[in-house]
Amino acid sequence: MTTLAVYAFAAVAEIAGCFAVWAVLRLDASRWWLAPGVVALTLFAYALTRVDAEFAGRAYAAYGGIYILASLLWMWGAEGARPDRFDLVGAALCLAGAAVILWAPRAA
Repeated sequence: MTTLAVYAFAAVAEIAGCFAVWAVLRLDASRWWLAPGVVALTLFAYALTRVDAEFAGRAYAAYGGIYILASLLWMWGAEGARPDRFDLVGAALCLAGAAVILWAPRAA
């Protein structure tokens, strides 16, 4: 699985898990939502261990840009709120930063 695919999977899992908690605490959803939320957050954490990175911190930092884009897509698709231009510019900046962190040439 490629790094971007792992990050995309991790983002969906993290957002789904966090949204389950949000739904219970903010939307008065059943506490049963927490069970799939815990599973999703466990899958998220596991997925990040599959990234080909020498250091966990670097893998997490690069993931941040992907997470921000996925969060905005979740907001649009699941919550019906279309991202505005500032959301899009911010996401583009974060993705550029993630790309630098992930693919910058490094001394061996």
